[in-house]
Amino acid sequence: MPRLVGKLYGKFADLRNSMYDRGALKSFDLGVRTVSVGNITAGGTGKTPLVAYVAKLLADTGEKVCVLTRGYGRRNENERVLISDGSSVLADWKTGGDEPVELAQKLLGSAIVIADADRVATAKWAKAEFGITTFVLDDGFQHRRVKRDLDIVCIDATDPFGRRTILREPVSGLRRADAVVITRADLAENVTELRAELRQNNERAQIFTARTLIVGLVPIGADDQVASEPGMSFAFCGIGNPDAFFEMLLQAQIDVVATRPFRDHHRYTQGDIDDLAENARASGAEALLTTAKDAVKLLDLKFPIPCLVTEIETVVEEVAEFRQLVLTS
Repeated sequence: MPRLVGKLYGKFADLRNSMYDRGALKSFDLGVRTVSVGNITAGGTGKTPLVAYVAKLLADTGEKVCVLTRGYGRRNENERVLISDGSSVLADWKTGGDEPVELAQKLLGSAIVIADADRVATAKWAKAEFGITTFVLDDGFQHRRVKRDLDIVCIDATDPFGRRTILREPVSGLRRADAVVITRADLAENVTELRAELRQNNERAQIFTARTLIVGLVPIGADDQVASEPGMSFAFCGIGNPDAFFEMLLQAQIDVVATRPFRDHHRYTQGDIDDLAENARASGAEALLTTAKDAVKLLDLKFPIPCLVTEIETVVEEVAEFRQLVLTS
């Protein structure tokens, strides 16, 4: 089924891209520097931490940064929601979306985050309201209505071309990318071959490798309380590539005794939590572990046993070259 859906996506994407290439559809300049971070598969590429990484690089140079996102799965994707003004998170996941709220939390003090399907109109409003000097498009590779100065595409080394997910457009679409970041490179053994395959589809793009590090374990709802070693743990998540999350925990030598994946963007109920706690206890686990994306949807639920959130960061191996590209392209 994913391959069939991917083919349908591909045909639509090819038609739409050809219309932009011919000028039948118009792209709009946002009036300030614009960097897009996206992918060619439907979720699970490690895009969100890379968006945060890029936004922080820009903010650290004094830019007034705004992340523009659609906010998949929120209550009304056509409603404009100021998720963060840069100082406070102003929306919950139901109105803002789980990934945008996660981004807002990561970027406090560094960037404003706004969700709206119409990113052109939102950019105009944000410039007038906040004096934005740089926009970062979250999940922007297919959003060609917005012109960009730099197009970055994430490719997950553990599932490069949608074998477990869905391709949003043919791999040939990578020819539009200015840069490709191979994420989760530390979790795969095919990086050399993957680089060669990417080069066949784009001769000019800079190719980078990145890994994801766990930088802390924080109890649900805590602001900055870093937990000690969790002991035997039961891991769960509702993200695009759950296997990559579970493997990352193992690589970090966290004692995971059992795992439970949910569908991407899963909306948790108290019944889910009670079942997880029961299964964890039966497995001999002392705590639950989950992702920051999941955590934003868990704050109103009660946990019979401790639940810790894995705080992660993206580390680009070719850090100087990547920083130069982001800041000067």
